[in-house]
Amino acid sequence: MYQNIFPNAKAYVKGSSKFPRINGIVTFKETKDGVLVSARINGLPQSPTNCTGRFFGFHIHEGSSCSGNASDEFANAKAHLNPTNCPHPFHMGDLPPLLENNGYAYMTVLVNKFRIQDILGRVVIIHDHPDDFTTQPSGNSGTKIACGKIIP
Repeated sequence: MYQNIFPNAKAYVKGSSKFPRINGIVTFKETKDGVLVSARINGLPQSPTNCTGRFFGFHIHEGSSCSGNASDEFANAKAHLNPTNCPHPFHMGDLPPLLENNGYAYMTVLVNKFRIQDILGRVVIIHDHPDDFTTQPSGNSGTKIACGKIIP
């Protein structure tokens, strides 16, 4: 039986002016068990040593724009998507961190916290620090360094 392998939504991610090399795509595929989220990101800042990699916070934010201001290029991304007012890390938009590997990250995860219709028009954000899964309201994941709007 043929199954549609094409994503239902995607976000083309681009880095901020301080991180212009960051680019990639995040795809979203609805399945009977949840949404399969896949991220393929290039140009991430690399770890300074061979014995470590860098982790980056990765979230869906409630905003609908990757615009901002001089102090925060992605300020209009707003906060993590959290329509049910859950504590962090149980926001609808909380995702596992990305692990950098020579500036590249690839991750696929199955999530049952949202459906495609819940995230269309929202934005995906990559932060410059890993999410600590504790600090409220957003895991102390630092500056927004890349953004992409989720589109059909």
